[in-house]
Amino acid sequence: NMKIGSIPFRPITIADKEIITSYTFSSNLRNCDFSFANICSWRFLYDSEFAVVNDLLLIRFWIDEGRVAYMMPVGSGNIVQAIRELEQDAERQEHALCILGVSSDSKNFLESVFPQEFKFIPERDYYDYIYLRDDLIRLAGKKYQSKRNFINRFMQAYPQYAFTAITPEIVPQCLELESVWCKENGCEEDEALLNERRSMTFALNHYEELDILGAALWVDGKIVAFTYGAPINGDTFGVHVEKADTTIEGAYQVINKLFAELIPEKYVYINREEDLGLPGLRKSKLSYHPYILLEKYAAIKFRE
Repeated sequence: NMKIGSIPFRPITIADKEIITSYTFSSNLRNCDFSFANICSWRFLYDSEFAVVNDLLLIRFWIDEGRVAYMMPVGSGNIVQAIRELEQDAERQEHALCILGVSSDSKNFLESVFPQEFKFIPERDYYDYIYLRDDLIRLAGKKYQSKRNFINRFMQAYPQYAFTAITPEIVPQCLELESVWCKENGCEEDEALLNERRSMTFALNHYEELDILGAALWVDGKIVAFTYGAPINGDTFGVHVEKADTTIEGAYQVINKLFAELIPEKYVYINREEDLGLPGLRKSKLSYHPYILLEKYAAIKFRE
């Protein structure tokens, strides 16, 4: 007995934080796509919308010049029925149902409930790097030797460094470092970097409402690195941004470690997001030895 009629999707705003996180925080989904701070600060690009139907959170957004896509439904309702309704919603937009950020667990679930009805495309560039918070703090053993070396060199060179939480007062200085970083990395020509900058500016300007935790590293009264993130679920914290002055050796390694120490202990896992297929980023994220490389698939449902 299919419920006819459209799903009451509406644009996601900061005011929806409580209702959305009431679903995401209690779920076992650890992908960075479910961080409320992420969803909000990237809304300008994806026009993300949500609906709560029969105790399930449904999220819809647009990619590639207006193709509709969805996240896995989250909550305790009937997921099978919800996916049939999402399929009808996609049909209304004249597209096959496309669910993005599908983890292996969700993929197995979809395969068992809809056998042979989905095509799964692994998207390696969007796999999430998830670390044990404890590993990032301790940096123990041979495999982290080079990280410890960088940190020691920084401590020797800048014994007077300071490390502080981000507050609204220092946001302009963080954005200043970001604009220097942008000039060095050719942001103006790079749409992806311009988009990142726009999402970062939004997040930092709505720091408190989004419940973001962030920190800055200072040398000689100047911010040389900053980072911030937000909880994804009850045991996983997402680090969404980390920027440093590349002329200060060890700045990245130091802020990474100090920020891991600042993140509350209940977050056993730290999700440091994707490498986007960028060779330098992939190398650096692998060099921190992820505990989980979270596979993410695009699931496309064959149309009847």
